[in-house]
Amino acid sequence: MPYLSSIRRLPSVIASLVGMALMTGLFIGSAVAADNGAQRVNDYLSGLNSLQAKFEQYTFNADRTQMLEARGTLYLQRPGRFRWEYETPNKQVIIADGKRVYLHDLDLKQVSHQSQAKALRGTPALLLASNDPIEQHFTARPIESTDGRDWVELIPRDRETDVVRIELGFGKDTLDSLIMEDSFGQETRLNFSGAQRNASLKPDLFKIDQRAVVDFLQVD
Repeated sequence: MPYLSSIRRLPSVIASLVGMALMTGLFIGSAVAADNGAQRVNDYLSGLNSLQAKFEQYTFNADRTQMLEARGTLYLQRPGRFRWEYETPNKQVIIADGKRVYLHDLDLKQVSHQSQAKALRGTPALLLASNDPIEQHFTARPIESTDGRDWVELIPRDRETDVVRIELGFGKDTLDSLIMEDSFGQETRLNFSGAQRNASLKPDLFKIDQRAVVDFLQVD
């Protein structure tokens, strides 16, 4: 899951994280009616250029014991660029620049990177770089709400992806919660705040400063 520094897990880290980056970019700031979620997604995606938001992340293992609590900021620039900037518990950054995805451990001054085309293949993040309708890649259905939110479930049609299920919880006019389960049974919950849709973002946000890196490790 996100926020792992082991290079051995980088492909699955990227697959999970870019899936969340995609879904965050698609849905924050857009209310989704439970009976027409797919159409709302397609409509909203056509007008999305960029996004900035604060996040809180809680990760649980298969028996739902909490493994991680983290906070930071997400920056998204379509097509194909994003930055997950972790502020706690340690400083790490994950960047996609349109060609490659980089996992930068600021404390270790180490970067691991992989082809973005390979990282996105077979994951929900494929929609980030394409104009395909959501129905081509997901099965979407409303699920029963017990907390006053509108909940929508997305199941990837590609069974090779590490992401097996996404649940989106909407309040009055924005996304409150995102829950994602991977093929290992781990679950990640994200809560968002302060979203700015189509904000003006600096290009340097999506670049790695190699002067601050001691080890630059290529995965593929």
